[in-house]
Amino acid sequence: MRKVTLIKGDGIGPSIMDEAVKIIDASGAKIQWEEAYAGMAAYDNFETPLPEATLDSFDSTRVAFKGPLTTVVGTGFRSINVALRQKYELYANVRPAMNWEGIKTRYDDVDIVIVRENTEGLYSGLEHYLTPKKDIAESLAVVTRSGSKRVIEYAFKYARDNGRKKVTVCHKANILKYTQGIFLDVARETAARYPDIQFDEKIVDAACMHMVMNPQQFDVVVTTNMFGDILSDLTAGLVGGLGLIPGANIGDDAALFEAVHGSAPDIAGKNLANPAAVIMAGVMMLNHLGEFAAAKRIKTAIEKIVREGKYVTPDLNPQSKVGTKEMGDAIVGAME
Repeated sequence: MRKVTLIKGDGIGPSIMDEAVKIIDASGAKIQWEEAYAGMAAYDNFETPLPEATLDSFDSTRVAFKGPLTTVVGTGFRSINVALRQKYELYANVRPAMNWEGIKTRYDDVDIVIVRENTEGLYSGLEHYLTPKKDIAESLAVVTRSGSKRVIEYAFKYARDNGRKKVTVCHKANILKYTQGIFLDVARETAARYPDIQFDEKIVDAACMHMVMNPQQFDVVVTTNMFGDILSDLTAGLVGGLGLIPGANIGDDAALFEAVHGSAPDIAGKNLANPAAVIMAGVMMLNHLGEFAAAKRIKTAIEKIVREGKYVTPDLNPQSKVGTKEMGDAIVGAME
């Protein structure tokens, strides 16, 4: 039985996480949940958005399953997600985006995995005002050779382990010659050690254009923190939106799995939220833990439910009257 830290989150978080937990429990996976708190739910009860008890749990389990969080205004945390990624060195953010049968999109056969550096770049938090009037601000992007090496190595290993054929590095080294130059140099060095994987380089703005014109040319994409944040939302738009996109944050000895969409407080408690993204994050978690049969069982069931379109939330089928809980029940039924 493997212990996992469970953070249900804010807004729609508890409702979609309850369905995901129900489905994982029904899959036969040997998971023991250890509930912890973060975000507004934690702040209301512990006067901090990230209590020590939550960190103690994650320290112990080294695996967390998390719903969306609301960043509390007026605290020392710019982002709870960033704080967790940096504390546990969850350096690889992995977001797969692929077409779902039953979801009409502009393109068919999109299957892209964005691997985003997760701890450095412009999200390092090194910013300040340069004048007392606060009319000039400066942000520093930090890119290290060691940080670049570990995430790029992860991307190539991910490609090889998952039968992928190609890795594209997205960069802006033509302008940001030092920070982006380090990242590109390390990508070239790493690619030389993986002769079985095709290697491609694209300047990030050109990559955006190519993704919306011919997304099928992309397979695994590795890039720096802010570019990865943007590109992963772009790829989500190609396949139906963030409601279908899971995310994993991977380190050498810890991992956190989550939906990448927001907490949507306007529909909290209304049984309207689509649980697909966080359920697929659960599938990624189960694969990470070696629960391959359970992961496949859930993935097959949710694909069936989405393909048929009868028991899905209204964002996936505007004619549907089905809610979050009923969609979860249908997925459990499809596994049976």
